[in-house]
This record gives sequence, structure tokens and C-alpha cells, in this order.
Amino acid sequence: MTESRVRRWRRSLRFLLVAVAGPTLAVGALTVSPAHAAAADDIRINEVVTTGDVNDSVELYNKGTATVDLSGWILRDDNDSSTYAIASGTTLAPGGFVAFDVHNAFGLGSDDEARLYLADGTTLVDSFSWTAHSDPSWSRCPDGTGTFGSAAVTLGAANDCGSGGISATAWPGGGSVATADTKNAFGSDLSGLYQEGSVLWAAQNSGKLWRLVPNGSTAWKADTTGGWTSGKTLRFPGGSGTPDDEGVTLTGAGSSGGVYVSSERDADSSGTSRLSVLRYDVSGTATTLTATTEWNLTSDLPAVGSNLGLEGITWVPDAALTAAGFKDASTGAAYDPANYGSHTGGVFFVGVEGTGMIYGYVLKDGGTFTRVAAVSSGMAGVMELQWEPQASRLWVVCDDTCSGQHRTMRVDSSGVLATTAIYNRPSGMDNLNNEGFAVSGSDACSGGTKPVYWSDDSNDSGHALRRGTITC
Repeated sequence: MTESRVRRWRRSLRFLLVAVAGPTLAVGALTVSPAHAAAADDIRINEVVTTGDVNDSVELYNKGTATVDLSGWILRDDNDSSTYAIASGTTLAPGGFVAFDVHNAFGLGSDDEARLYLADGTTLVDSFSWTAHSDPSWSRCPDGTGTFGSAAVTLGAANDCGSGGISATAWPGGGSVATADTKNAFGSDLSGLYQEGSVLWAAQNSGKLWRLVPNGSTAWKADTTGGWTSGKTLRFPGGSGTPDDEGVTLTGAGSSGGVYVSSERDADSSGTSRLSVLRYDVSGTATTLTATTEWNLTSDLPAVGSNLGLEGITWVPDAALTAAGFKDASTGAAYDPANYGSHTGGVFFVGVEGTGMIYGYVLKDGGTFTRVAAVSSGMAGVMELQWEPQASRLWVVCDDTCSGQHRTMRVDSSGVLATTAIYNRPSGMDNLNNEGFAVSGSDACSGGTKPVYWSDDSNDSGHALRRGTITC
């Protein structure tokens, strides 16, 4: 986004979800008391955020195997008269996270305590104390059982427990990067990319989708057939609004099965988040496309600034996930596609710019959805996600906020996505505002490398597309 360089400082102040707790712990000035209620032993304080009077939040985590009804349970700080009652009907599934913004009931100070009680108000379930404000979050690592420490804010999802000791290494390909478009062909705001054979799909924040075709052997240009010459205008279902589309992906059906974009807001109401995935039929020649389906995820995700929402999107086949032993966070068991009826045959993973979080969703054909994953990328923001089927890995891309860092993730032995490598940007590329990244297929391998492409939201030096390589 064009505002990306001025909004980064807000990223740690956004959310209302996350928690986990564990056994009796003492780490320096941080103290965790034991749980006293046997029936509630699986519910733990997992994350605490004290950085601002609208971000005083406590997250709870269920480390057990059964859903727990939290109706009427009480949260307090170190003052017995401070009380936040959890709403009736609130439940927490196994492996689930839920966070509560408590600032209207009490503030969390620099030397304070978060305490959780059963609904009787006297039976202590768990507590955590500290002697300094969170910077930006006090998070338990690993979730539910580990020690509290300083980490990124991940309210409502797994804590950011670092990169597992993995250090950043050199780019896994050539250091050279070259422009891959005609000067000023697309202007600014070009964002998500997805390569489909000899076609490169590109999303532009102004509510536009491009179908690009080769311009020689190393560059791309707008397709001049089928009404694509100037890109196609996108609309929400019903033909209204202008999606601020940031990411683009396809399913196993290819573009004939529809093109899917992630959008963070309606540009016609730019101050309001609208965290949506939209499907478009691209088979016709009309220059305006109206979404055939919208999956509006806003109510299911922590609140973010209207310009800090869904950036990246990618689709991963069910077969790849089941083969890897992927764990369904909504059930705590192995992911079973049969549980979800008619859907796209895979899971859509979306990346949130403002938090660096990645969420996985099964998008059902009727427009409903189920969240099956939530994991921190370990980076300040996620601008692009790209599944590379030949290597069974997920690419996670940050822009100039993270100095162009890329990470790869795979499903680990516990069934969750985990970082496998951290790469610095190619040595020959400046620290650009890259918000899109596309990986060529294995058929493009030559001499042990294959092309990759970046889109530069800022159109630096008049170019929005650049080309590099990675090893096959």
C-alpha cells in the first residue's frame, strides 16, 4: 500500500484475542501462580498486552481436549474490586485462543497482575504478574505451558515464539534482479501476484485485476485481448463498492475455476475494514467484474486498521495438507476435508499486514467458512503468501518494513506451520516496497534455477515488476 511506510508503528496496538497459561513459573520479575480449580486446569492465561488504554487485553488458551464454557468467569488485575465478567455463552475449544479487551473495566499497569477466576469470583484458575509494561506483549512460549517473555502481539492466535533459532541466510538463488515491465506500464499500488503457466495475474489496490502475458522472454505486459488491455475493474457482489484488493490466487481448477482476491476494505468507505476473500469469473470479455462470492472474514478476525488488513492469499490443496499431517485448529485433530462438505478442495491462507499473522480458512461453496489455522509469521507484517507445490512449502513475504525478508514454512511434526528458513532479499535488489511475489513452476527450471517475480507497490524508478531466480 502507498501508506505502508507511515503506518508501521501502529502494528503492535491492534488486537483483542489471545491467551495461554501453564504451571507455576517464576522468571525474573514475572510470576505465574498455579491453577487451583481442577475442572479448569486446562484454561491458561497465555498473553497479556498493556500497551495503551484501548489495548489492555488478556488472552486465554485451552490446552486440553474438551471445550470449556467460560460464561461468567472473572478477570481481575491486582485490585480485588476490578472485575471483568466474561459474557454468557462464551466457550473455548481445545487448542483455541480468545482474548478480552478489559480496558473499560480496569487498566493494566506497568507493575500489575492478571488473574482469572471461576464464575464464583473466589476460585483462582490462573494468574500472571509483571513489573514492566509489555513490549509489546507478554507471551507464554510454548503456548499454555511455557515461560512468559516479550514477543509480538498475536492476540487470538498462537504466540510468536521466535524462529526456532533459525538465522537469516543469503537469498537461495542469484543475486541479480532486473526489471520485468515497461516503464510506467502499471503505476503504483500493484500488489499480489500469481503465476499460472504463461499468465501472470496481478492485483492492484485500486480495485483492478490484471492478466499479464509474456513480453519477450523475461518481462510481462497487459494482455490486449478479452478486455484486459487496461486491467479489469473489480466490484463486490451486487456490483457495488471498490475492493482494495491486495492478493490474488487460484485453486487447483486454475483460472477457469475463478480468480480469488483478498481485500482489506471497500475503497469507497476507506475508513472501515472489510477483510474479505472474493471470487471472480474471468471467462468473459466485460471490463468490469462483479464478485460471484464473498467470504467476509471481518467478524472472525482481530480488529485492524482499515489499511492494515488482508494482504497476501494463497491456496493449498487438501491432499498436500493431509499428507503432511496438518492439524485442524478448530477441532484439535488431524485436518479432514470431509468435515467441510463442498468447498474448493483446499485451504486458503491469508496474511494480515498489521500483525504478521497467517490464518487458514476452508471457504465453503455457499459463502460460509471455518478457520482451521492461526500462526504468527514471526515478521512485523505479511505482504504476500505463495504456496510452492514442487517444494511443498509456503513462502511468506514482507516488504521494506522487514528489509525485504522472506520466510518459508512447512507443516511440522505437530501438525502446524513452522518456519523452515529465513532469507534476506537478493543482494542486487534495493529495499523496495514489494507487496507481491510469484514463483514459477518446475517446468521453468533451467540450469538449476527458475524465475521468481516481485511487484513493487511504490513503482520505484517507474517499474512495478522485477525478476530474479531461486534454485530449483
